[in-house]
Amino acid sequence: MPYVTTPTPPPPAVLEAVLERITYANDETGYTVARVATDRGGADLLTVVGALLGAQAGESLRLTGRWRSHPKYGRQFEVESYTTVLPATVQGIRRYLGSGMIKGIGPVMADRMVEHFGTDILRIIEEEPKRLVEVPGLGPKRTKRIGDAWEEQKAIKEVMVFLQGVGVSTSLAVRVYKQYGDASVDTVRRDPYRLAADVWGIGFKTADTIAQAIGIPHDSPERIKAGLQYTLSEAADNGHCFLPEPNLVTDAEKILGVPRELIVPALDELAAAEGVVREPIPRDEEGATIPAVYLVPFHRAERSLARGLHELLDAKEDRLKAFADVEWEKALPWLRKRTGTDLAAEQEEAVKLALTSRVAVLTGGPGCGKSFTVRSVVELAAAKKAKIVLVAPTGRAAKRLAELTGHEAATVHRLLQLQPGGDAAYDQDNPLDADLIVVDESSMVDLILANKLVKAIPRGAHLLLVGDVDQLPSVGAGEVLADLLASAAIPRVRLTKIFRQAQQSGIVVNAHRVNSGDHPHTSGYPDFFLFPCEEQEEAAETTVDVIANRIPRKFGLDPRRDVQVLAPMHRGAAGAGALNALLQEALTPHDDSRPERRYGGRVFRVGDKVTQLRNNYDKGEAGVFNGTVGVVTKVSLEDQSLTVLTDEDESIDYAFDELDELAHAYAITIHRSQGSEYPAVVVPLTTGAWTMLRRNLLYTGITRAKKLVVLVGSRRALAAAVRTAGAGRRHTALRQRLDHR
Repeated sequence: MPYVTTPTPPPPAVLEAVLERITYANDETGYTVARVATDRGGADLLTVVGALLGAQAGESLRLTGRWRSHPKYGRQFEVESYTTVLPATVQGIRRYLGSGMIKGIGPVMADRMVEHFGTDILRIIEEEPKRLVEVPGLGPKRTKRIGDAWEEQKAIKEVMVFLQGVGVSTSLAVRVYKQYGDASVDTVRRDPYRLAADVWGIGFKTADTIAQAIGIPHDSPERIKAGLQYTLSEAADNGHCFLPEPNLVTDAEKILGVPRELIVPALDELAAAEGVVREPIPRDEEGATIPAVYLVPFHRAERSLARGLHELLDAKEDRLKAFADVEWEKALPWLRKRTGTDLAAEQEEAVKLALTSRVAVLTGGPGCGKSFTVRSVVELAAAKKAKIVLVAPTGRAAKRLAELTGHEAATVHRLLQLQPGGDAAYDQDNPLDADLIVVDESSMVDLILANKLVKAIPRGAHLLLVGDVDQLPSVGAGEVLADLLASAAIPRVRLTKIFRQAQQSGIVVNAHRVNSGDHPHTSGYPDFFLFPCEEQEEAAETTVDVIANRIPRKFGLDPRRDVQVLAPMHRGAAGAGALNALLQEALTPHDDSRPERRYGGRVFRVGDKVTQLRNNYDKGEAGVFNGTVGVVTKVSLEDQSLTVLTDEDESIDYAFDELDELAHAYAITIHRSQGSEYPAVVVPLTTGAWTMLRRNLLYTGITRAKKLVVLVGSRRALAAAVRTAGAGRRHTALRQRLDHR
């Protein structure tokens, strides 16, 4: 048998180039397609592909990889790794400095600096930054700012080199540096699991990757305890306030890949150290219990909320005592004169309940008169000179509440003046000055926020929670509205009668049909349409066409301001992620004359519709909160920042290294749309989102629209959504705490 040698692959090639532009980047995989310029390449740009996330246009890169010939795109350089290097040519330096990499230097100033110092400019910034005042237009203040920014970039680069070696992306490395500064490397080496708690964007999995890279054993008790807390945190992200202990151990076993014999002792240690709370929760009237395990904040909030609601209900004083013996036969005719409309019997009951009970819940579907009932409650309370506070979870919902009642309304966050760290300016020690508090869209108020609000309500005041319990529960943990309605302790009214004028609306009729498990009528109404498409890609293309062309042409609505795509899920060809890229290209395309900034897989341009991804108490006058929507009004390469005008008419600045807090919002998931209302809603429904197709998801999407609903997708997917009931109750114990004092 002849001896066969396996050919040795050629050694990796090294390519030094300036990154000119990124043409494609995938946030999830890191795969990037970019165009680069080389000294020997003349005017032609070369294509490089691979894991380049974090590299910015204008940077000089040393790329290691291999040349490949792509059958469609031709010769490409496939990147295996890269490092950034300082450029050496005048052209490269000018491009680097003018790209916005160094705060305080834009394209015009970069030209002046290179003109004055030539290729020596980078050495001047590094070694003699005070000499920058020699450049026309650069004073001492700006010179110092540039020097400080250069030093910070150097420090961040050192942290990046270490973190990239243990599998952390460039963008997260910047966050680690901002959190720990010069102690970054030491902190990561000593306690990598701390990152999951301290640094937004780093979860247990990333921390675990780092821990393994620096040699922490797979079965370390510290790893297992961190994994248990992560498992509970994931459950909270899915809406649960606790997990039954058997579920927790099973889930942690899958996540950690260690036997349960190691998990149970670690859980004992964690509970003993008060890292979690164990508590038996009543399961039925026979005395059976659930062995619940909570993260501490959720346990505290659930107990505190139940206690706070009991205290409101039991308060001896009554700040609306005028209504305890009001003559309703006189008050209701007076109200009819004020509003010009009679209350239905259900609405009358709700009005009386809100003004005589210290806690009440009002629920019902669209077209059943919740809004008019709220307006009636406010009119009567105002007539008695009551101090009225109106709140909603989102800026849009607060605006709508203010328009409805003629009184000021605020978001819950702004009302409570939440501070950095999440503490509120108003609480039990400093309560609100209010006699009546009305909370609209309360189905989306989660456990933590509900607890903060109830803490701030003075005893004797009345709390009216208004919402549609058939919508999706809150994005955050808990299902407060459903728990209150399930409790015998809380007075409530459910409006069920659809008013005659609402019966003419396809939106209202079909929302109720879907909620009842019936197929919606997709023809015969001027405000409800279906565009059938079987394939996901076709549905995506049709969705873009409907928004960019058909709706503006037929209804005169602005595609960015008035139309919102609500997708069942983020992933997939017709998911919110892919649709955002397509809609950005259709509505806010690249323009050479306007600056833009790429961050990871996203590029931000003036005119982009964006949404905030986390609560940030340090931004704006009173914080910017998860779900806040706005439009990019400015991108400054020189200041390394962009500006967003929010729905609440506040301009917020974001440094370029904070852009992972923003995502495009041309398309958002239905979950993220809760509490908001839009003139027109487009819902792509495809079998690609099969696992998410639920009745309450579709119902929530439809009820977000004021004037128009367009469904795009397959009839099979629509039928599945209508047929499939919700995902079941979350693990919460608020009802039990309310019923068992």
